[in-house]
Amino acid sequence: MTLSRSFQLGALRCHTLEGGLQRLDGGAMFGVVPRTLWTTRIAPDERNRIPLAMRCMLVEHPDGLVLIDTALGNKEEPKFLDIYGVENSGLEGATQLEDALATAGFLPGDVRWVINTHLHFDHAGGNTTMDPELEDDPRRHVRPTFPNATYLVQRGELEFARRANERTRASYLPHNFEPIAAAERWRLLEGDGEVLPGISVRLTPGHVPFHQAVLVRDRGETAVFVADLIPTAAHLPLPWIMGYDLEPLRTLESKRALLRDAMDGGWRIVFEHDATVVSGRPVAAGKGVQLEDVVSLSGGYGAG
Repeated sequence: MTLSRSFQLGALRCHTLEGGLQRLDGGAMFGVVPRTLWTTRIAPDERNRIPLAMRCMLVEHPDGLVLIDTALGNKEEPKFLDIYGVENSGLEGATQLEDALATAGFLPGDVRWVINTHLHFDHAGGNTTMDPELEDDPRRHVRPTFPNATYLVQRGELEFARRANERTRASYLPHNFEPIAAAERWRLLEGDGEVLPGISVRLTPGHVPFHQAVLVRDRGETAVFVADLIPTAAHLPLPWIMGYDLEPLRTLESKRALLRDAMDGGWRIVFEHDATVVSGRPVAAGKGVQLEDVVSLSGGYGAG
């Protein structure tokens, strides 16, 4: 499998990075959508789980490399990896994300900015690493994966993660975000806005209250990394919303507004979790939405 795919956005060189796979319950991924409908889009395995990518996005920016989301990381126990069907092992004890970064021509130390859409384990787990070079060494500890990076997230999201309850705590694992705080590497955001020239965040609440999409713009072109607002291309229909979403009616309105703007502006949507479709441009199709200019793992931009 090609671990990175490169594309040009105006003058910016961008890369999608394949950070591994996980498998989640198909019914939970599609909420109130009947099984007879969603199985026509994505086939489940014998445990009713569907394959989901953990795709990240890298931007070669004049202010330094920008990494959007960080996949799962290398800190979880075998039981966790089995439950979620995780496949993300990389070379030399790291993860597939580091391997994908290398195929794009970079090392973790080259990353200057990490933007988290939110702090769930499959989006922020790679923020930190269990020292791969110190296996079986008592000095081994969890540290930031990207030692020269400033990490960005909504202030409200970090506070929400720290107040996890019975419904949310399985997704918010402190070892993914507290070592960043201990290293004083957080830059906490307050709502929508530009975080670097041409790179902005947009609150898209619903999945969690402070979920954000990331928009990259240059010379009239826009790509939007939508994360769990629209996890796969199969979730483009407005009512196809995950059962995991805490406020599905807010997801509905966040999705409606973003898709309207994306269609009006000719934006490219980058999907974090679609195991086949990397990106595409949404266009109106009757009362719904369809994708054009689709890039899939089996074709499109080519290797980075």
